[in-house]
Amino acid sequence: MKILVIDGQGGGVGRSIVAAMKAAMPDQQLIALGTNVQATAAMLKAGADMGATGEGAIRYQCKSADIILGVTGILHANAMLGEITPAIAAAVSLSEAQKILVPLDRCGLIIAGVEKQPLESLIRKAAEAAAALTTKNKP
Repeated sequence: MKILVIDGQGGGVGRSIVAAMKAAMPDQQLIALGTNVQATAAMLKAGADMGATGEGAIRYQCKSADIILGVTGILHANAMLGEITPAIAAAVSLSEAQKILVPLDRCGLIIAGVEKQPLESLIRKAAEAAAALTTKNKP
């Protein structure tokens, strides 16, 4: 199963997602995709198995992903202070992968009905959802 974690800026949320995923599924390979080198490095340091940086890498990897994890902003063109290009947002949204998104309102997206929760709780729930999907799809 091909699982991507996408993040930008300093990579703090992506780092936390990778750490939670590795705790939930230590043997599952994770690919860290950063919009910049700092984000990719943070996710690799947290335990991602492979990493790549930039729009081209993100667009290419989204084509064959099974699961994509990140914040809601990865679907929003020009989110993260412009680091999520329209092409990245399109690649993520057009991917046939299951998307597991952490709802943060910092990217100009407010999702009605989603109550404010600590970031750690949201990340833990995202990792649990991904783990459930991987066990569901095993023969």
